[in-house]
Amino acid sequence: MPGVGSVVKNQRAVNAIVQRFQRCMSSRTAVMSFGDGNHGALGLPTSLMGLGVDAYEPTRVPSLPPDITSVTAGHYHSLAVTSQGQLWAWGRDLEAQLGRGLPSPRDSWNEPKRVTGLDQVNVCSAFASGVISAAIGDDGSLWVWGKSKRGQLGLGERVMEAVVPSRVGALAGEKITKVALGWGHALALTEDGKLFGWGYFADGRLGSITESLETSPLESASNNQEPSSSSLEAAEKLVLEGMAKENNMPIVWEPSLVRDLHCIEVVDIACGLDHSLILCVVSGDGTLLSCGSNIYGQLGRENQDIGLFPVDLSFRPMSIAAGLDHSLAICQVPSSDVIGGAAGIITWGWNQTSQLGRGEPENIPLGVEGLEGEIPVSVAGGRVHSIALTSKREVWIWGCGKNGRLGLGSSCDEPEPILLDSVEGCEVLQAVSGFDHNLLLIAE
Repeated sequence: MPGVGSVVKNQRAVNAIVQRFQRCMSSRTAVMSFGDGNHGALGLPTSLMGLGVDAYEPTRVPSLPPDITSVTAGHYHSLAVTSQGQLWAWGRDLEAQLGRGLPSPRDSWNEPKRVTGLDQVNVCSAFASGVISAAIGDDGSLWVWGKSKRGQLGLGERVMEAVVPSRVGALAGEKITKVALGWGHALALTEDGKLFGWGYFADGRLGSITESLETSPLESASNNQEPSSSSLEAAEKLVLEGMAKENNMPIVWEPSLVRDLHCIEVVDIACGLDHSLILCVVSGDGTLLSCGSNIYGQLGRENQDIGLFPVDLSFRPMSIAAGLDHSLAICQVPSSDVIGGAAGIITWGWNQTSQLGRGEPENIPLGVEGLEGEIPVSVAGGRVHSIALTSKREVWIWGCGKNGRLGLGSSCDEPEPILLDSVEGCEVLQAVSGFDHNLLLIAE
């Protein structure tokens, strides 16, 4: 594995490019969206697109302040932070994840509005899952809201709902810098490299934060007893049994230190639906660890034991991301043109619609084809597609094109990265993906 000096050096190189973008960014920005509009996550007016209508090309989101500094995409909703520390939200609100008090009427989901209850918080970043949202204040405080029966709020025993932002008290003594959210589990990284986890911990997706590690009832049922294709009744019975077992779900209700990483510095985190990626420093080396479900090879390792173990990665990792059931990393890869190697995107995991941007074998981390000569500065994964931003401020996208989620004007899939030429020439500052929609932050 690469030395920590190499990891830090390469991460600083990526950070420098991002900071250069920020310095060049004008005082005015705009947000563009494309993909599935069914939940209002595109933020486009009903009069323009109609709620539930998809956008097949990047379209400007109106009604937002002109000073958005960052965006994030939950599974079905979107968040935007302003230079004044305000937070705006739009999209699905069945679980009160928009922070508007009680869940809002569906016909208002597509209207960007300020999150209430954060007036005294100077928000510097935001994160989202399918059912909750989170914000970090400039003092390192963590605030959450939404509904989760799997403990993803982290607010204490059996607290499953917060219709307005609530501070995570268990982390009051820590300065949080990043949060990663799966469907039911959560990770939080502190300024000094500590890692906390909470929520649903089956399959060891939180590492060892409890005394026991157990498999997900649904996954263990389907893996241990495979009915024949003609035995629909038997298959349904297994699913029902698994769902019944989930009534007693293994949950950690408040953030707890991940014990595997005691005295180990963590530098980046990412969560898929039911797996986690953790980039850290182990014995002086930069090491990428994975844990959780490995049904689609998303852990990227031969070691199938439950818990945190190294990804079988032969490249130097700089940053990481996760889609639904696939994993992505920006790594230093061999190059004949660049001394010490160039930055490239490595992927592994589920590849049903080419979201890895390459061919088989899916469970082994390998480089994405078609990006030679490009320097990726960020990468993100959706349900079955992926998106990357390069140092030229260009957007490349690949995978499933259904509902326009590739922004290329059609529903066609793309097995390899293709340039999103409709924003060519724009200063794209950020490109992020939800399950089936995407957001771009553009400098004007």
